[in-house]
Amino acid sequence: MLKSMSAVKQAIPAEIGGETDAAMTERIATARAVAGRKVLPIVEGVVLIAALLAPLVLQDYLTVFATRVVILALFALSFDLVWGYAGIMSFGQALFFGSAGYGVALLARDLDVTNIFLVLPAGTLIGLTFSLLLGGFLLLGRHPSSVIFVSLGTLTGSYAADRLARGWYYLGGQNGIPSIAPMTLGGYEFSEGPAFYYLVLGILVVVYLLCRFLVRSQFGLALAGLRENEQRIAFFGYKAQHLKAIIFAIGGAVAGLAGSLYAFHEGFVWPNMVGVVVSTQVVLYVLFGGSGTLIGAVIGTVIVEGVSFWLSDNYRDIWPIILGVLLLLVILFRPLGLISFVLGERERVGSFGATIKGKRNAAP
Repeated sequence: MLKSMSAVKQAIPAEIGGETDAAMTERIATARAVAGRKVLPIVEGVVLIAALLAPLVLQDYLTVFATRVVILALFALSFDLVWGYAGIMSFGQALFFGSAGYGVALLARDLDVTNIFLVLPAGTLIGLTFSLLLGGFLLLGRHPSSVIFVSLGTLTGSYAADRLARGWYYLGGQNGIPSIAPMTLGGYEFSEGPAFYYLVLGILVVVYLLCRFLVRSQFGLALAGLRENEQRIAFFGYKAQHLKAIIFAIGGAVAGLAGSLYAFHEGFVWPNMVGVVVSTQVVLYVLFGGSGTLIGAVIGTVIVEGVSFWLSDNYRDIWPIILGVLLLLVILFRPLGLISFVLGERERVGSFGATIKGKRNAAP
């Protein structure tokens, strides 16, 4: 076999048109990486410009709806980090989202704490704490956890939180906690409208950029390898379960931030916020838009919520059926989501490594 391989190598010309095979391979890989990098910023820029202009063209009630969608897009980012980049199917993402909402609602109700610089960090910390506890239990055992075990574990956690919230009088039981005081900044109160919209949009942009930096770092490269082949990453010496626990905790913190904003925007919290329905809802957002790209989660949230709003207004009796059929068709024929129409598979990994002669090495 070695002789045959040697013969094959000798049969291949060392140079083709004056260019070595190695140089051609590097040039093609670099060109593909550069081409891939051109598409994603354009999509992100178009989405950002549309988001900035939305309140200028939308009616007041649609601006309120758009604010809710932006908050849910932030929530979808948390799930895309966990599933799209680490391959962790979390059916309990609403646990961190809703627990943070309940936490800030209790701060506002019992302690009269509504300052934005207190409630948002508190909600983020609550989401981080709950995700660390659940992630430590599910992911940091003696033996590696299977996908099914983690999925069912997160699903059970979300269901248990839902039942607890419904049966705990202190949390309002079935009715939840209504009439939450507005979030404040000094003497200013954030009420529904353009001000609240641009606040959550600014937070989404900042979190998005931080997530983009994270997944394009060497840590993100390890996550990409973890998603594609966990055994190989473990063979290279990485502690795969620790990587999963870290990104699971980061996702929980982002979900907690989104839950805090959602509670103050809606003015009340209820048990569904921690339940299975909302956990499944965020999975559909990312499936529809496309996992492993971040922007796909944002686009999926906007499209699903927008189509749901339009269908419920025009086809009140059958709109869930129509929406379900649309989601099923997308999942069947575009398993990588709608974003795959414009972004290639390489966009899920990106480019890493040192710059050589002004060019960046593409990830294999």
